[in-house]
Amino acid sequence: MSTSTIALPRVRAGWLARVSDYVELTKPKIAALVLVTVGVSGFVASWGQPNPWVLLHALLGTALVASSASALNQLFERRRDALMDRTAERPLPAGRLTAIEVMAFSALTIIAGAVYLAFVVSWAASVLGIVTWAIYVGLYTPLKSRTPLNTLVGAVAGAMPVLIGWTAAGASLDPRADPRAAALFLIVFLWQFPHFMAIAWIYRQQYARAGMKMLPVVDPSGRRAGVQAVLAALALLPVSFVPGLCAPGLSFYVAAAFLLGVGQLVCALAFLARMNESTARTLLR
Repeated sequence: MSTSTIALPRVRAGWLARVSDYVELTKPKIAALVLVTVGVSGFVASWGQPNPWVLLHALLGTALVASSASALNQLFERRRDALMDRTAERPLPAGRLTAIEVMAFSALTIIAGAVYLAFVVSWAASVLGIVTWAIYVGLYTPLKSRTPLNTLVGAVAGAMPVLIGWTAAGASLDPRADPRAAALFLIVFLWQFPHFMAIAWIYRQQYARAGMKMLPVVDPSGRRAGVQAVLAALALLPVSFVPGLCAPGLSFYVAAAFLLGVGQLVCALAFLARMNESTARTLLR
């Protein structure tokens, strides 16, 4: 009796820990941002009247594709992750999951996600999901150890969920017919540069130790990272007005976009003027 009561909690704890490791493979915080992007894009594309079931299916399919990309990214970077404090406890470098297990998880989720999007949502959404996966895994991940241009490629992958949500709603991607899709894509694309530069500055020493060619590693002064953050924040301001200008009665949106954009620009300028962890974390937040 005493043996069984001790063994059961241990088995349960082991099972929960294993599930937790697989969840960690999906990078939940990044996945949440991806799904918010898909949801907002689908909502805007349908002029605020989305088909809730179609949008739900798009979110589920995208979640599977994103999970696969994050898992494969961690598989390819497991040796570099082991060299950085912020990633050393991930399931692969910590030895809690094997490369075979992660490869199987990634293969299963990309196939399931692509098929789900194709047959339940649309072929266009499935193709865009596969393209996003390929950019993130096949381009962004290997470029991180080769060139600081990896940020540019990563920002493209980060903005692609806008197009998935847009096509899932059945809306046209033709910017001549409706420029809002292109505007939303550019909003997410440009927003990522101040975000990336702040993270890269905060963890520049760890990135350098792992051989990651982030901009603050290539340029230890951080000036190029600061300039890039300011330029992206400046460009984001006019682009962010476009969705509000394309529909009547959205003056509140334009005002909010302006205030938020100016706030980010001020943080980026402070980061450029005083390159330290405090200004970087303020910009990041």
